[in-house]
Parts: sequence; C-alpha cells; structure tokens
Amino acid sequence: MPLLFIIVLIIANIGSSYFYTRFDFTREKRFTLHPKSMAILAKADKEITVTVFLDGNLPAAFKRLKNATSDLLDDYKASSGVKIKVVFTDPLEGLDQQAQDTVLQNLYSIGIEPTNLNIKNEAGFTQKTVFPMAVVQAGDRQLPVKLLQNLDAAGNYEQNINNSIQNLEYVFSSAIKKVSTGENPRIGFTEGNGEPADPFISDAMRSLSDSYEVGRVDLNVISKEGLDKLKVLFITKPQKEFSEALKYKINYFVMNGGRIVWSIDQVSADLDSLKGKGEQLAFNNKLNLDDMLFMYGARINYNLVADLNAAEIPLAMGGGEHRDIQMAPWVYYPVLVPDASPGLVKNIDGIRTEFLSTVDTIGVKGVRKTVLLHTSPYHIEHNTPEVLSLQIVAEAPDQRRYLHPPAMAAVLLEGSFPSVFLNRQAPAGITENFPAGALSKPTKMIVIGDGDIFKNQVSGRDGSVFPLGFDRYTQRNFGNKALLLNIADYLSSDDNLIDLRNKEVRVRLLDKQLLRSEKLKWQLINVIVPLLLLISFAIFQHYYRKYKYAR
Repeated sequence: MPLLFIIVLIIANIGSSYFYTRFDFTREKRFTLHPKSMAILAKADKEITVTVFLDGNLPAAFKRLKNATSDLLDDYKASSGVKIKVVFTDPLEGLDQQAQDTVLQNLYSIGIEPTNLNIKNEAGFTQKTVFPMAVVQAGDRQLPVKLLQNLDAAGNYEQNINNSIQNLEYVFSSAIKKVSTGENPRIGFTEGNGEPADPFISDAMRSLSDSYEVGRVDLNVISKEGLDKLKVLFITKPQKEFSEALKYKINYFVMNGGRIVWSIDQVSADLDSLKGKGEQLAFNNKLNLDDMLFMYGARINYNLVADLNAAEIPLAMGGGEHRDIQMAPWVYYPVLVPDASPGLVKNIDGIRTEFLSTVDTIGVKGVRKTVLLHTSPYHIEHNTPEVLSLQIVAEAPDQRRYLHPPAMAAVLLEGSFPSVFLNRQAPAGITENFPAGALSKPTKMIVIGDGDIFKNQVSGRDGSVFPLGFDRYTQRNFGNKALLLNIADYLSSDDNLIDLRNKEVRVRLLDKQLLRSEKLKWQLINVIVPLLLLISFAIFQHYYRKYKYAR
C-alpha cells in the first residue's frame, strides 16, 4: 500500500510538470479566463513576451496587484497556443542615480511611466518609485500596458488596487490582440464647430490613446481618405450650425460603416453666467442636426432635465465680507443611472452631466435601439426657452412634484441606417466624390443628450487638467471615464472586449467597526477555545485509554 501511494505521487508530480490546471471555486470565477480571452489566445500565431516592471520591495497593496498579475499570466500561458514568456523585473534595482536616470528616459520612450508613492513608516514617510506597468511584445510590435487603473486626483492608491485587478484581463487581452493582429483603430474628436478646446477633452483623448490612435478631426477640411481611416467619430458639444457639406461628410462616414458618438447640447446654458447674474435664459441651440438624427432613429429634445439625483456645485453663501463657499445640489447637473441590462454600461458608477436634455427613439426599419442611461424617477423636464435661477438652490424641493418615470438620456442604435442624402445632389463645398448607397453597412452609433459628458474639469488658476469624471469640488469620482472607455471598445470592434471590463473581483474585507466593538470577544475565543479543546481531548484520551486497557 505505501509503495502504491509513492508511485501515484511520483506520477502526479511528473504529470503536473506537463499539464497545468486549477479549480476555480470563487463565486465570481475570478481565476477563470473569459471565452473572449481564450479566443484571442487561440488566434495568436507569434511568440508573446510579457515584461512586467512591478517587482522588488513593494508596498502590500502593490504586492497584491503583482500576485494577481502573475496568476493571470500563468493562466494565459496555460491556455495559449503559442509560447508566452513572462518576465518580472525591477528596472531600478541596484542602479546608481545616473544609471537610474538613463533607464527612466529609456522607459519613457516606450511609454512606461513610474508612479511615486509616499509610504508611511516609523520614521515618517519615505518615497518609493514603482512601475505598475508592463510591455506586451509579439514579433516587432510592442505595446505598453497600465496595470494601475482609475487613478483619482487624491492619489489614493489603496482604493484603486481592486479596480485594477478587475481590469487586468481586459488590458492584457486587448494588448495581446493588438500586437498579434496589428489592429490599432483610429478615433477622432471633431473640432471647427465650436467644440471644446483641447484642455477640456485632453483626459478623454489621453485615456483613449493608451489603446487607440486618437486626434482632432476638422470636418471642414478632412478628405474622403481621412474619413476612410477613421473608425469612431466623437461629435462632442458643437456650438455652431452644421452646414449641409459637413452633414454630407458625416452621412458618407455612416454609410461606409463608421461609428459615431453624438454628445449634443440642444440647449445653451452656462453655470458661470448664472453665478455672475443670478439668472439666465436657457435657449435652444441651432445645430441643424435634427433631420440626420431623426433619419437614423433618435431625437434629442429641446428641454432641460431638473433631477433631484444631482451633482453639487460651489456657491458663495452669506453676505458682506463673511461669504463662505458651500456645496449645494444643483438639479440641472443630473447624475444619470446606467441601465442594468446592457453590458456596455454594466458596473459603471453614476454619470455626471450638465444641463441635460432627454432623448427619444424613432422607429426605423432595421435599426435596433438599446437604452444606456436614464434619469432618476425624481425629475422634471422643462421645455425651453426657460429662465434658470440660482434661487432654486435655497428652496426645498417637493419630491411629489418631481416624481416621474425615468426618462431616456442616452441610446445605442445598431443596424443599417438610411442615407440622409439619398437622391439628393452633393451640396456646395463638396469637391470629392463620396459614394454612398441607400443603406449603410451594418454599424453602430450612440446618441447622448449632453455635450459635457466627456469633458474634464480644468483649473482656472494654473490650467491644470483634472481626470475625466472627477469633480474637484466634491472630490468625487463619477463613471464618465469608464463610460468613455466602454463606448470606445464597443464601437471600435465587432469582437469587442467589454465583457472583460465587467469582470467583478470582490475583496471581502473585515468589518472594521464590528471588529473594534467585538475585539475582546474574539481574542478570548481565539485564546481560550483552542486550550479548552486541547484539555478536553486530553481528558477524553485519558479516560478512553483507561477504559480500553482496564479490561
């Protein structure tokens, strides 16, 4: 019998060196690769090298991120049809200052950026430079990968680690797909029609540039060749009327299978003007886009939503020299609720908006509609023109007056769209041939009733840019950036990886308040119960031996 056990043990050890497997008993299947990741690994035809720069003497939270990265890459190696080489390294270990500067410069050139941490110790605080990044390489293509995601302006890294672990499979699968296929979709943000200046969309463009080729697009000058190279077009908060020539180019882009995000302000209103005058007339914008959106299957209404589920704004309270800045909810900055059913917005926090309009859908044959965002049940829709006043902040709202069914604020349209310019001559200003049929190639577009949803805040003092979705006044992070990234993923590829973004890894931490209140109880249980069990076992053994051998 012992010999058989030894033989089985030897066979099991030899077999484990050739075959890798593990059993995932977690509720959220955190250690199981998604089928989309498996499909990407199955299509890979070149050897892949993953260099992870997160190594060395790390704080506890970053060790957890490193271990999660290592576990995931082990699964990739076991599931891939090609060899995947994984290397963990600390690029600054053992180097003097001059050598470290050279290494840092070389890493910057390939997109690897360090993160500086303030670590508390007995002497106070010490600074530690870590590299929560990796490089994925296949053949002559390589791509930097950020392991630490969703940084907030306060730099609270501990709270970001779990979000980063949830996002690991997406970033690695996406990177492997790009370096294996050479796919690098091009995304454009329009300019030339009063759209926000670069600083106000800089974080949106920077966030997308990690995975896409991103830039500004002036529809007035772009050629047919330039449109053909675009995959996704963001039309974000235009203020000037679109000419028929510009609409003709947009229609060609849609007919050719291009994807569009319409982020439109149908109503002109500005909080800065309100703060200066106390009240303002909100009036309708004339953008000349209604007919296009109607043909494609959507309508952005000329109204303003006042919602009790709203973001706060800073206001000067009091009078004279003793005026204090206080935060107050502003009903015209609704926080939208993501619809729970579509994977596109699953697990996303509330979305901050400014002067929102509702969206309706129009019945168009062959076009499917999916609601993405909606208001809370406590809202009112004001038809415009409408006089807005800051006095509403001081008034206690009557919830019964605001009680209405949630209204649609963003919709996804998918299918083959009819041409807006069917049987019409090319308008003045079109000098190239833009061929388009009666119906578009199968494509997608998203219509949002707010132009500020992808704008980041900018400091008026020094022009510094805040992360998209971060409110510098309340120090709160909203889900705007996650929405942007999900939209880009969904629209840029038919084989999108959004399901990987929706992966949930729960950290089941101890309840600190309960732990403090019951600390003594559990200390006594952990000290006394094992001793009682040991004594009970000894007493039982004594009497059992006495009973057994006394006969």
